[in-house]
Amino acid sequence: MSNSSSITEFLLLAFADTRQLQLLHFWLFLGIYLAALLGNGLIITTVACDHRLHTPMYFFLLNFSLLDLGSISTTVPQSMANSLWDSRAISYWGCAAQVFFFTFLFVAEYCVLTIMVYDRYVAICKPLHYGTLLGSRACVHMAAAAWGSGFLYAVMHTANTFSLPLCQGNAVDQFFCEIPQILKLSCSDAYLREVGLLVLSACLAFGCFVFILFSYVQIFRAVLRIPSDQVCHRAFSTCLPHLAVVSLFISTAAFAYLKPPSISSPVLDLVVAVLYSVVPPAVNPLLYSMRNQELKDALSKMMNGCFSERIFPVFFCRAFIM
Repeated sequence: MSNSSSITEFLLLAFADTRQLQLLHFWLFLGIYLAALLGNGLIITTVACDHRLHTPMYFFLLNFSLLDLGSISTTVPQSMANSLWDSRAISYWGCAAQVFFFTFLFVAEYCVLTIMVYDRYVAICKPLHYGTLLGSRACVHMAAAAWGSGFLYAVMHTANTFSLPLCQGNAVDQFFCEIPQILKLSCSDAYLREVGLLVLSACLAFGCFVFILFSYVQIFRAVLRIPSDQVCHRAFSTCLPHLAVVSLFISTAAFAYLKPPSISSPVLDLVVAVLYSVVPPAVNPLLYSMRNQELKDALSKMMNGCFSERIFPVFFCRAFIM
């Protein structure tokens, strides 16, 4: 039996035992990571550089892309390094930092997604009040509240989780450190207070989900009453990508944390963790840009300016686009 005072490192779940599969995992994750860096980096750069995109919707999209970059950078590099060097180890404090940053960024992402729904709700259902309800000061306050909520939530849960005595060894049944897997290592009954906090958090998350659902019902009711096909198409083009991102985020996370114990297995847990922590940051930029003509036009303009040396030197732009 071990306890938390004697644990200096944790052993993460390996994706494969053979060297060939470990290298395949490394290259696969490297490709996904680079795709996430490129996609989210392009969105951040485009929104920041194009004054036409300095609106509440794109301000929150910029925040969401920053959170996506942070989220995938918290888990994937460590997993890639372990596969490359044929290791499973992560230090005790490295594991605590991973729990903190992943929780912080994950919760902040959910808050920003909820705010983005509110933005679309006001824009479509209460357009005359849009400037009042979503002025620049209000947007900054809402974004700060999202980041602050994630930070406070992460501090509370990380401190509570790593204050528990760990008596079940140091092998974590996941490719990164997450709270439910750390709780499995705790002594019997000692984890109940953290479970209580998680239940409270789940209730708050469910409240946000109900708000998102209600807002989209109101949005689609309002859109379907619009007589102009062009305006209706524009409204759908701004809402559908966000709806796809929300659906991907909530469905994968809900299945990961709410699936019945009877169907749980290390392989299934690993696959689901990849689906909710690795795939979305790489896919979200594609979902947002696929039907968003404004964003595509701004990106095209930025690239044209890049190649004509209006923004960056040509050699830098070519490296940036590749």
